[in-house]
Parts: sequence; C-alpha cells; structure tokens
Amino acid sequence: MKPEVSIIIASYNTENYISKAIDSALRQTLSNIEIIVVDDASNDSTLEVLKKFNDERLKILVNEKNLGVSGTRNRALKAAKGKWVAVLDSDDWYAPERLETLLQMAYSEHADIVADNLYFIENGQDYPWSTLISESGESINQVKLIDPAFFVATDIYGQQGLHLGLSKPIFKRDFLISNDIAYDETLTISEDFWLALQCLVYRAKFIFLPEPYYFYRSRLGSLVSSKLNKNLELTCRKIKDFMAIEDIINRHPNLAQALTKKLTISQKYLAYYRVVETIKKRQYLEFLIQIVHNPYFFVHLISNIPGIIHRRIKYYILGDKSAFTLAHLKFKKQN
Repeated sequence: MKPEVSIIIASYNTENYISKAIDSALRQTLSNIEIIVVDDASNDSTLEVLKKFNDERLKILVNEKNLGVSGTRNRALKAAKGKWVAVLDSDDWYAPERLETLLQMAYSEHADIVADNLYFIENGQDYPWSTLISESGESINQVKLIDPAFFVATDIYGQQGLHLGLSKPIFKRDFLISNDIAYDETLTISEDFWLALQCLVYRAKFIFLPEPYYFYRSRLGSLVSSKLNKNLELTCRKIKDFMAIEDIINRHPNLAQALTKKLTISQKYLAYYRVVETIKKRQYLEFLIQIVHNPYFFVHLISNIPGIIHRRIKYYILGDKSAFTLAHLKFKKQN
C-alpha cells in the first residue's frame, strides 16, 4: 500500500541524536508512513546506530561522498513514495500525534503545505525553553494562511519575527513534482526557507498551526565571524538571484518589497561582520579599508551596543535562553 507520508531525514554525524528522531517517527499515531534516512557520509557511528533498527517502514540510503543537507534531502525526495513529504532533522523529534494532526488539517483546508509551531529545546535539557510563536512577537492563536510577502517579511536576519524558515512543514509531493521544486544544492543554509518560498510563488496554499508538535533542538553556541560572513553572502546572493526572475516579481509586487528589505538588512549585517572579522584577526590595515567601504559599521555598532550588552547579561548571567533572536538559530544546523 502506498504510504500516506514519507518522512525524510538527512543524517550527518548525529550518532547521539538519530535514535530519538527515528523513534519519534516510528511512534506516530499515523502508521501508514515510510521513513527514508539518507546518511551523508558520516564519519562517526551514525550508520551503525541506524542499522540497529528493525522496521520495514524504515529505509536507509548512504551517500558515497558528502553532498550537504540539500543534496541529501533531494536524494530522499527522489526515493519518496508517499502522498506527502515530511522533513525531520536528525537531531530533532516529533510529538506522537504530529503527522496525523497536520494531515487532517491539510485535507480539511485543501492545503499544499502545512507547518506547525515549534518547541525550542536546548541541547541536553529535558524541557523546551520557548516556542517559535513565543519568540516571534506575533500573536497567532488560530490557523493562519501564509502568503509569500508575509513569509519573507517575518523572516529577516537579526530581526524579531515568525521566522517560518525554521519550521518543518509537510508538503504535498505531487505539488513538488508538478512544479519541479527541489532543494537548492548550492545552498548550505536556509534551504528550508527557499524551498517553501519557491512553493509559495507557485501559489501553494500554506497553512500554519499555532500548536507545536515539533521539537527543535537549539544549539545557541557562537559562530566565528568568517562563517557568519559566508552565510550572509549566500543569503544576499540567493535573494538577488530570486529577484532577477522577472515573472516572479511581476506576479508578486509585495514579495519584491519584502525581499528588498531582507536584502538591505542582510547587506548591512554583512558589512558590519566583515569589519568585526578584521578586528578579531588583528588585520588593522584591512580594518581601515573595510571601514571606508562599510561606513555603516559605526552606525550599527553604536545603535546596537545597548542590545548587545543586554543580550549577553540575559543569556550568560541570567540564563535566559530567549536572549538571542530566532535569526541566530538559522545558522546552527549545517553539515
């Protein structure tokens, strides 16, 4: 019998977490599922952990070389046979009723994409510290229809918002196939955001539920500025590429405005972090050059000093996990 939902999991060096993810998938109240795990050439014991499972619904594929999360998920998508596709990160897990609940909503609302709220749980902790909605500043207490402009405008680096790019929706597989939609394999960040946006511009009906059924393991460590710069450069490049598609911009003028704002703010943060990197590396001549090219640095620094100090006091002294915005979670999960 054809599975109702294909759960796709890209695994890479998650030997300590993958069992919990798979257990949560196998224990779904919706039993007509398949679970496709593609291991992305892990060099720890992830594959050995996977082989211990004995369930005919679980299929394990192994990449000969590391493809990154986008390439790995695309391989899983090609192998999927379900009517719907659900994404699960290998260090996260589902509530037992998640897929059944999302599927009921998908059919009742005639939706192509359904996402739910997220629980944020810090690595090593037993209980969530917050949810996606709680951290967003948005007030959502009923099912919400998501349009492209709202999706982008509330998902901007360094700003408070719903950040639905962090969500893990279920997608109607026929919609992905008929519109030739897949993960962008040139990206190493925000691949979920761009996949969902691509669906939206093809007029997918995207429904968001305020109840959380997905446990997102947050790792609020520090990122070196060089890697952050690379991430922001990729973001700016992707936005420019997307805005260069005239048909999309003509059909979605409000989306163009939201993308322009996202690009402008991303470029300002990129300019700021480029200067920060030269300071950390003690490249003082390069620092002066970057200051000339990026006069926004001092404006950003001065305007953000109170916030920077406030966040560090909240997080490091008071132990408040909400001190850093949702945008800081975006760059945490990468191969």
